[in-house]
Amino acid sequence: MNLQDNLELQVKSAIKTLFDAELESVEFQATRKEFAGDITVVVFPMLRVVKGNPAVIGEQVGQYLQDNVAVVKGFNVVKGFLNIEIADAYYVNFFNGIKGEKNYGFAEVKGNKAIMVEYSSPNTNKPLHLGHIRNVLLGYSVSEILKASGKKVYKTQIINDRGIHICKSMLAWQRFGEGESPESAGLKGDKLVGNYYVKFDKAYKNEIAELVKSGVSKDEAEKQAPILLEAQEMLRKWEGGDEEVVALWKKMNGWVYEGFEKTYKEIGVDFDKNYYESDTYLLGKEFVAEGLRSGVFYKKEDGSVWCDLTEDGLDEKIVLRSDGTAVYMTQDIGTAIQRIKDYPDVGGMVYTVGNEQDYHFKVLFLILQKLGFDWAENLFHLSYGMVDLPSGKMKSREGTVVDADDLIEEMASTAEEISEELGKLEDYSEADKKELYKTIGLGALKYYILKVDPKKRILFDPKESIDFQGNTGPFIQYTYARIQSILRKAEIEDISVDEIELHEKEKQVIKQLAQFPEVIQNAADQHSPALIANYTYDLVKEFNSFYQNVSILGADSELEKGFRVALSANVGHAIKNAFSILGIEVPERM
Repeated sequence: MNLQDNLELQVKSAIKTLFDAELESVEFQATRKEFAGDITVVVFPMLRVVKGNPAVIGEQVGQYLQDNVAVVKGFNVVKGFLNIEIADAYYVNFFNGIKGEKNYGFAEVKGNKAIMVEYSSPNTNKPLHLGHIRNVLLGYSVSEILKASGKKVYKTQIINDRGIHICKSMLAWQRFGEGESPESAGLKGDKLVGNYYVKFDKAYKNEIAELVKSGVSKDEAEKQAPILLEAQEMLRKWEGGDEEVVALWKKMNGWVYEGFEKTYKEIGVDFDKNYYESDTYLLGKEFVAEGLRSGVFYKKEDGSVWCDLTEDGLDEKIVLRSDGTAVYMTQDIGTAIQRIKDYPDVGGMVYTVGNEQDYHFKVLFLILQKLGFDWAENLFHLSYGMVDLPSGKMKSREGTVVDADDLIEEMASTAEEISEELGKLEDYSEADKKELYKTIGLGALKYYILKVDPKKRILFDPKESIDFQGNTGPFIQYTYARIQSILRKAEIEDISVDEIELHEKEKQVIKQLAQFPEVIQNAADQHSPALIANYTYDLVKEFNSFYQNVSILGADSELEKGFRVALSANVGHAIKNAFSILGIEVPERM
């Protein structure tokens, strides 16, 4: 039982003993800095069951706790707030319980149901971009947070590998490629295919301009441009199984998959299973037929199939076109059901998709519930806002899309530039420097994105993110490296501390450490890496205040020195664990 739960029981006991009244709950808050105390009980809500002056009630309850609860050292009352001081022995005992625990904060896996988290889900006609970076960082981190909270997790993506956009790249390669390959071009496969998508767009616009010049309206020219008609014909051939088209599709998609894998490896994310739209786009049709029979769906006169959600506050949604072809909703219905078939222990899913798809997922989840799937009650859309960059900061394609690989490279370069200015790495080899620049750059990028609530839009400034002061990844990485330096210099064996008078700064660090397991559970419940990121920053601030105000290696006694070194080590474990579930590495030296 944690401190707050224990105090809640004792406060309820005080109210029963002193006033013969029953409290349903007790409201706590952190004690304000200007008052003595470690935790505060808010007295005002008690007035519902106890009549009287809140300050007097607070005094009576405080005295009861001091007289009857061993961990309560003292108290003071400010108006209707009872500030409770906790005995040092409580914090020492708590610390002894977690001392040296390298997996501190992580829960054991419990329950037999798993959660599946979907993220990334790229198109195979272009490389991953800045939007994908926020997506994969959020999805991967939420997966790791759920694991740390005690859940079994499967990580997955659905790759959008079919459709007119794919055929546009294929057709442009046929027209302009002259047999070019990633090897002959010296490019990653996803970049090469993306280049041909751009070439298609350029050729398409030129053809539109020519048609308009000849007297065709712009709207009509956009529909009748020969290169577009040819791409549409290629899509029909692909859907018809044309051998030549399918072979080209497999070859170019293969190039893209290799490119994606390199980027995922650089970012440090992975997946347990990939799904492909070319396999899943027809999956939902059998369930649409079943829903028609059960009355979940209905057919219009033109043969199209719909779901009427007006009674649920939504609108009517098409699930099958009049020609019998599937729409995205049909595909997503089928994919969800297929995933449960593949992983029968999955009891819920998290979809990491931008907030422009909020309505789509409301509809999807509701339809799956209407189809009678009990796991559909446990579906969550991890909706997130866009990421913007200050203009001119990064390379971009046509001034709109920031390439993920370019961004990663730019972050390492920015880390190098700032580190060289600060002169922090003079004794490093060039190879060690290069590896560290990458660790700092990626850490800065990931932390800057993950510290923001997923729902909020982000303006990402690379230089600001690599500041070695403030709420940044490098600041936290630097503190971790400082702790490792202390441990290397300490050369002290583990000691047992039973009784020690705590410095206020030591107590604050232990109080912050004690919150870590609960923060992980809250982050899992809210699907929010921001809670982990900002907790870690608060822990680092407390540690640095401790470091600046209390001598660690120059302590007055071996007992004090051993305690402070052990405390520093545990802060290091917590930082490393917190950053690991954000997907961020911590360097041993900086």
